[in-house]
Amino acid sequence: MPDNDIAVPEPGVSFVMPVLNERAYLEHAIQSVLAQELPVAAELVLALGPSTDGTTELARRLAADDDRIQLVDNPAAHIPVGLNAAIRASRFATIVRVDAHSELSPGYAARALETLDRTGAANVGGVMRADGRTPFQKAVARLYNSPVGLGGGAYHGGTHEGEAESAYLGVMRREVLDAVGLFDETIRRGEDWELNLRIRQAGHLVWFDPSLSVTYWPRESWVRLARQFRATGAWRGELVRRFGRRNGIRFFAPPALVILVAVAVVVGVLQLSGVLSGALSAILSAIAYLPLLAYVLLVVAVAALPGGGGIRQRLWTLLVMPTMHLSWGLGFLGGVLRGARDTVDASRLGTRNTPLP
Repeated sequence: MPDNDIAVPEPGVSFVMPVLNERAYLEHAIQSVLAQELPVAAELVLALGPSTDGTTELARRLAADDDRIQLVDNPAAHIPVGLNAAIRASRFATIVRVDAHSELSPGYAARALETLDRTGAANVGGVMRADGRTPFQKAVARLYNSPVGLGGGAYHGGTHEGEAESAYLGVMRREVLDAVGLFDETIRRGEDWELNLRIRQAGHLVWFDPSLSVTYWPRESWVRLARQFRATGAWRGELVRRFGRRNGIRFFAPPALVILVAVAVVVGVLQLSGVLSGALSAILSAIAYLPLLAYVLLVVAVAALPGGGGIRQRLWTLLVMPTMHLSWGLGFLGGVLRGARDTVDASRLGTRNTPLP
């Protein structure tokens, strides 16, 4: 809820970044923030979770070297809790959310301020441009940037500027954030979508500007990717429980795929056991197997298309694409049926990443 004792923010930009086990990416992310050229004062507030890979020590060293960096604690390690702590500790009128696993493009913040002024929007976001270092990470990044990977949301490759449902990261007016009550700390994933829903319900505009670009580095291993997508799917299921049809139809495609796989397995078992035969077996086979065959052909086509990289990246694509969809779908069904409860994204816990070059 809004805090009536919040001081009037000063003109300027406060970048806020939740951080947990990001030693391999943190310095590059911070450099991309501090390199932003702005006509107003700026600061960077890091919300430090209980990292185990040396991230906290690195953050303290960087803060000691630059007085624009502030540190706040986020012992719960939850993203919305950390974001709120950083926002409350900030002092400027514009809030720019930054991910420690991302890098802002040159001119990002200045362009976003111009778009805020031009459109009168309360929140402005741009394009997430995923990138990778290894064949695995490159395969994941390619699917992030493709409509068949993450469902075609505007910030995964949209080219037309305009009003949006949500915003990737987001450049936000502090007065609007204070009015709607900051991030909902009971939501562990999808907190940005829910915040933007409240912003729009309050009569404000959320805006997509494709000229704004952020480089995002996906998870580095198959296990971490599966954990991330399962957690994200579970919280989307929770959001469906809470907000129903306000969720876009694209969110229901992965759980439909999971259900289809389950139906195909049941049909196959019944056929092998002799319970199903004849015309009924043929009808159920067409219902269960043909859509799955079409999906398999789609996965193969995506891996084989130009731009798919070398052979290792293409082979990873064959595994990564169904992993993303099925993990997300399984998480979604669990979230819808029983709620997300205490589901967290465990893909950042105890991580040991290879430093960026």
